[in-house]
This record gives sequence, structure tokens and C-alpha cells, in this order.
Amino acid sequence: MLNGESARSVANDESYIALVKKRGRFAWSLAAAISIIYFSFISLIAFYPQVLSIKVFGSNVITLGIPVGIGVIFCAFALTGIYVLRANREFDRLNRELLKRHKERSEEGDVL
Repeated sequence: MLNGESARSVANDESYIALVKKRGRFAWSLAAAISIIYFSFISLIAFYPQVLSIKVFGSNVITLGIPVGIGVIFCAFALTGIYVLRANREFDRLNRELLKRHKERSEEGDVL
């Protein structure tokens, strides 16, 4: 566990600042992507409902709106999965390396 001084040291570390910016940009990019997908779907419902009322698969029941709506939900799950994969592979590794480096510095400072 980091004490207050160590936490300030980490917060001022350039690699930590870069990590926070990189993770934030990635998260906001995914948020923008799902927002565009969702609001495009809602706009399609609001302004062109006839498009989503087209029958698909020769069915009298299923309209285009159902698979498109399922696609929006799938995209949300997929983008969440993409974030989790990148967080587990890259961001968590960088975070561990940063904490390890600062813990070692902290222990060296205690010894001196």
C-alpha cells in the first residue's frame, strides 16, 4: 500500500500521467462509438421508422428493427469486451510496473 507521499510521487510520475491520458482517450473513444451507434438507432426510429418496419427473412413477424436493435446491444457488449481486453493486457500491466517501481523507490528511501 502506498502512503501519502508515495501516492503523490506516483501521481506526479510522467508514465502515470501518460497512462491516465491513454486510458481516458481510449475509454472516451469507446463511449463516443457506442453513443453514435445508439443515437443513430434512435434517430432512425424517430425520423425513418418505415426503414425499421421492413419485414425480414420472409417473415410476417420480424421486422428489420429487431435485428438492428439486437445489433446495438451486441455492439455495447463488444465494446465493453474490447475495453476489458485492453485494460487486462496493457493498462493493468503498466499500472503494476508503475507501482512496483515506486514501491522499490520507497523501500530504497526507507533503507537510506
